[in-house]
Amino acid sequence: MRQKIVNGVVALLMMALFVGIIVMVVLDKKNEAEQQIAKDSEYRQSQQSGQQENHTLINASGDTLESRILVPEGYERTQEPDDSLGAFLRNYAMLPDQTPVHLYDGEERKHASAAAVFDMYLGDRNLQQCADSVMRIYAEYLRAIGQEDKIAFHFVDGFLCDWESYKNGKRVKFVDDVPKWKESEVPENLDEAFEDYLNIVFAYSSTLSQVDESDAIPLDEIQIGDIFIKGGSPGHVILVADMCEKDGKKAFLLAQGFMPAQQFHVIKNLQHEDDPWYYEDEITYPFVTPDYQFDEECLKRPRYLSDNWP
Repeated sequence: MRQKIVNGVVALLMMALFVGIIVMVVLDKKNEAEQQIAKDSEYRQSQQSGQQENHTLINASGDTLESRILVPEGYERTQEPDDSLGAFLRNYAMLPDQTPVHLYDGEERKHASAAAVFDMYLGDRNLQQCADSVMRIYAEYLRAIGQEDKIAFHFVDGFLCDWESYKNGKRVKFVDDVPKWKESEVPENLDEAFEDYLNIVFAYSSTLSQVDESDAIPLDEIQIGDIFIKGGSPGHVILVADMCEKDGKKAFLLAQGFMPAQQFHVIKNLQHEDDPWYYEDEITYPFVTPDYQFDEECLKRPRYLSDNWP
């Protein structure tokens, strides 16, 4: 009888232990589920907070580069003189927010990684690509500040095609495939002549000639108007369109044209697509951008604004 009682007690203890184990397993799973829910909720909140914070960098109502893309928290735009290229770019008109990038033929570019699109003349020919867009920026700027005598670009073969010669009636003629100036009539409409001049430049210049018109610079000397460039066929070039600073560290916006000819646009940063600024500390090589990657020594400064140009 005593043995039966002992056995019964042991059985009850074993059952209680078994039930306790089951309860502990259930509670553990419940705790894991609650922790996962909390983590998911925290992650969603952080994502929403980050999206809200980054979204504030794009001011949809801004109609210029400076008013459209705001600086990150704690940063300030670099000081640029009123007649500088930096001021010119910051005041450049932008197309409405969320405008897609279009090609020269009116088609929408697929897979464009654009944070904003410049309201820049493109034309209906497949000419204004990457290097051409940079040349247009410099040409428009020099014309705007009354330094038209500095508007000049080399063809790939080395021929210097300058705006002063063109607007005074000279035209490029090819003799045995060699470009030469030939006297012609002075144009009546200089705006139309300016576009004709740029089309000639776009047709016979490229990154191959532009890289030879530029000098390498270190990253810590980067400024608005500098370019990341790889000369080639095809090569590519992107322009430093704006810049800001925080505690001596720089961040910059990059803009590009591309192939086929398309609207000039500010490119996104693949490391944080909602924040288009590229931060100095992030730059490593190969330097990867949405459409191209650049090797070291690709950062250069065009000589178009130098005292001895052209």
